[in-house]
Amino acid sequence: MSNIKPIIASLLFVFANGCVEKQNSPTWKLNNGLAQPESVVYDENQSLLYVSNVQGHPMEKDGQGYISIVSLDGIMLKSQWVVKGLNAPKGMAIVGETLYVSDIDALVAININEGEVIARYELEEAKFLNDVTADKTGNVYVSDMLTNTIHCLCNGKFETWLHDDDLISPNGLVAEDTRLIVGTWGIMTDGFATSTAGHLKAVNYTDKKITSLGSGEPVGNLDGVASDGAKGYYVTDWMLGKVFHFDADGKAEEIMQLNAGSADHVYLKAQKLLVIPMMNESELIAFTR
Repeated sequence: MSNIKPIIASLLFVFANGCVEKQNSPTWKLNNGLAQPESVVYDENQSLLYVSNVQGHPMEKDGQGYISIVSLDGIMLKSQWVVKGLNAPKGMAIVGETLYVSDIDALVAININEGEVIARYELEEAKFLNDVTADKTGNVYVSDMLTNTIHCLCNGKFETWLHDDDLISPNGLVAEDTRLIVGTWGIMTDGFATSTAGHLKAVNYTDKKITSLGSGEPVGNLDGVASDGAKGYYVTDWMLGKVFHFDADGKAEEIMQLNAGSADHVYLKAQKLLVIPMMNESELIAFTR
């Protein structure tokens, strides 16, 4: 009998790990036609995904960036859908028939029907525009990671909406009814390294008060933030490749370990699909959750 217990324990260990591995196995992967994908957004009207590709240095105006179109089952529909007028496109958001894309120091507006850039909103003080989100009234918010700033295209004017060091390098954004959810990178030291990792914060629209979700303890170098449709959030850690789920109270749980470079993802509740750009691997990975 003494030999049976270790065998049972080993079987349970293998079974448990097999379940975890199966749960985290990709539903599909796409790596053709992508070049350093940074962000993915869902077009509900056309049931497809737009993917921003940096293709080069994320801070260089080299004209190499582009936007791809991908189907929900991971098929590349058009690799270089929008090419002209982009340098290093990152975060994206859709308002009506316009796709807004951050591009270093400018917010670029793309007509979805035409597949062409129709406007560029530039800010002299902008340094590293990153994620983009839009509220229900059509205001478009953009995080400026290197300046602890959030800008807004409000009423047709692109200007600084909030500058505060308490934003500690804001990255991922989610616009809710009364507040803006912000995934922070952390307190940066040398380059993108941090002395203190980031966590989730919220900014009220009315008084722009900044609060931490949960305990405020460091979680990681947070990149993408996406609502889970049930008052929680899926959040990526770019530097370590971790994927977290935050509940409504701000408690973080690591649910997945990927490679470094997991960027600005999207979660489709109806399809139960979590789609994550893997920037360093030029790959798009989807999981069923």
